[in-house]
Amino acid sequence: SDRAVVAAAVLSNRYVADRFLPDKAIDLMDEASAKVKMQVTSKPAELERTDRRILQLEMERLSVGNDSDAQSLQRLETIDKELETLKANQAEAEAKWRQERDKMNAVQEVRQKIEELERELAEAERNYDLDRAGKIKYGELAVLLRQQETMEQQEEAGSAEEVSETDIQEVVSMQTGIPLERMSMGDKQRLMNLEGELHKRIIGQEDAVRAVAEAVQRSRYGLSDPNRPIASFLFLGPTGVGKTELAKALAEWLFDTEESIVRIDMSEYMEKFAVSRLTGAPPGYVGYEEGGQLTEPVRRRPYCVILFDEMEKAHPDVFGLLLQVLDDGRCTDSQGRTVDFKNTVIVMTSNVGSEAIAELGVGLDDADAERKEEEVAEAVREAMAGVFRPEVLN
Repeated sequence: SDRAVVAAAVLSNRYVADRFLPDKAIDLMDEASAKVKMQVTSKPAELERTDRRILQLEMERLSVGNDSDAQSLQRLETIDKELETLKANQAEAEAKWRQERDKMNAVQEVRQKIEELERELAEAERNYDLDRAGKIKYGELAVLLRQQETMEQQEEAGSAEEVSETDIQEVVSMQTGIPLERMSMGDKQRLMNLEGELHKRIIGQEDAVRAVAEAVQRSRYGLSDPNRPIASFLFLGPTGVGKTELAKALAEWLFDTEESIVRIDMSEYMEKFAVSRLTGAPPGYVGYEEGGQLTEPVRRRPYCVILFDEMEKAHPDVFGLLLQVLDDGRCTDSQGRTVDFKNTVIVMTSNVGSEAIAELGVGLDDADAERKEEEVAEAVREAMAGVFRPEVLN
């Protein structure tokens, strides 16, 4: 459909970063077309699941039928009831699928006949066989065209052998891991409630949750820098205050699963030689073909939350790579491939300043809480300046 063509161009431009238009839009259309073709010619997934369940129950019935105790007889009765329901559903679903498949085959046969007659018509006109050309154009071909129009109008919605906008979205979702509903513009209300959704998992931490929510909202509304990551955060505080949990909550809200978070423990990158593992081993070294522990997951799934845990333990060379990612939204791996970070949320956590927070901590009943909060913030900023490079904190 026309909407599918537009969706292929728009979604490939927005979500597929490692290729160029029009190639990536054509690839999307090709994959979606193959998907629709498979759905038309093969059994629906739901019907196949029903078939497997019936087979499983029938095998269990044979096994249970050899026993005569009360529990086995009760299980046998339950199996018979479930089999009766499943077989009724199977017969109905299979009949509907065969009917739709027959309709598709009939439409295809009419289309083939129309193509053959159009070729004959063109040949007759070239040979000035006006009698034959007239019979084809106003007789046989006209009848088939009317028949094709009637058959297509009678087809049920969704059963036509046509690629829809939803099919394109499903292919993009499989490639990038982005949930299907996130590609539609219907989640504006959900976006407005992001702060409340995060607070369902994070108790307190009003400033941090608000900053995260506003950054994601700016990105969704097109107000952020398109050449940088969606947002980058540095969460500071002692253990147990919710730094990592907030990153997980954000990943679950964005992608419906915490598994879309790329977690890198920076205590493993304290030595200079370990830094190369982020982008991949140099040519000639063991593990060269495996890719980097940072770049490879992002290259495969460009939409993700990247968590750098215990950032203060990282070797200084790590910050050089991190600056490139934060400023340019990209970096190059050991195999020369440019990895796009523009669709990632970068979260760094650190315990820097924890001692100052513990010494100057603000209590619930402090009369001068606002002044103490400012003292804590200033002490933490001083601690950060002694650990992180100025250009990272800028």
